[in-house]
Amino acid sequence: MPDAETLPCDRAIGRVVAAEVTAPISLPPFRASAMDGYALRSADAARINPRRLRVVGASSAGHPFPGEIPADACIRIFTGAAVPDGLDAVVLQEDCTREGDVVSIGVAVQPGDNIRPIGHDVLQNTPLFGPGTCIGPFEQAWLAACGVTEVRVWRRARVAIFSTGDELIEPGGAIGPGQIFDANRHALHALLGSPAIDLVDLGILPDRLADIESALATAARDYDAVVTTGGVSVGDADHVREVVDRIGQVRLWRLNLKPGKPLAYGRLGRAIFLGLPGNPVSTLVTTLLLARPALTKLCGGVPDSPLALPARLHGDIRHRPGREEYQRGNLTGGVEDPVVSVVGDQSSNRIGSFVLANCLIRIPKDTHDLTDGSRVTVLPFNALL
Repeated sequence: MPDAETLPCDRAIGRVVAAEVTAPISLPPFRASAMDGYALRSADAARINPRRLRVVGASSAGHPFPGEIPADACIRIFTGAAVPDGLDAVVLQEDCTREGDVVSIGVAVQPGDNIRPIGHDVLQNTPLFGPGTCIGPFEQAWLAACGVTEVRVWRRARVAIFSTGDELIEPGGAIGPGQIFDANRHALHALLGSPAIDLVDLGILPDRLADIESALATAARDYDAVVTTGGVSVGDADHVREVVDRIGQVRLWRLNLKPGKPLAYGRLGRAIFLGLPGNPVSTLVTTLLLARPALTKLCGGVPDSPLALPARLHGDIRHRPGREEYQRGNLTGGVEDPVVSVVGDQSSNRIGSFVLANCLIRIPKDTHDLTDGSRVTVLPFNALL
């Protein structure tokens, strides 16, 4: 895991907290009115009949009432204003009738009515959040509300990405016979980039063992993680796994997953290694399901379990038991009866199927063919990204 550093809160959005953050003050730091109305002693309202109290002043936000409140008296108060000591209830203005300096209370009053106690949001010296929390807009707002100006976060993880393959060229280049444009690194940029990651693109590696070994050995010295696409299958030109096994350690190879079977995980020196499949759809699926959570953990965060929703299948799906499968789908309909349809051919080269989809359809490994109307589980893209 990277080292920690201290940052101003306004520069910490997207970063992961490294040490528990506690509240330096209680929030609110005083008893505050939750409504516009009149602050009073509940005992006075219960004792006096008719319940008529004299208005002796006002408390507004930032301008507390400064004096003493005599018996059988109240003050006008506004939302967020401090409730003076000795008063224990606020009556809503719509439940009162005022004539000059006298207000009539039209409802029963209980102690604590419409008053936010000290520490209603958080008490002084209690945790705001702990290590592993990713600082987003809501966390930043809470820090600001408590007067916190700096926070200890993990240093950005340095992550290198490669594509491998003699057939790949950069988009915009002159494409030759048997060549294709490299889409995988661009997908990794979009899916792995975050404020907690320093993502560095190291380009395309040719299918030459010496070049791959040199590049991976150098990356292992400079980065916290190395992510590659391609070169981890069983072809004669698939050298990446072989190199990692020689200069590092392959701890996992191949998954019982479709698409995404040829995936490798291991170590290259101090860096973690993720060798993703070369087929674009396999790259995208394994990045969503595995690489993003793995890098979240590397950055000190806590990966979320994917949001899984039930849906009714429109159409049929052919599936042979043995491997868990994720197909691209389009989820429609309301909350009561969501419906999902497969978005055409599911071949692992069809990047365009992702453009048409908004979810993955999860098919457990022991499932047989699914027919129209079957109940399935879907993982919406907006919860995976």
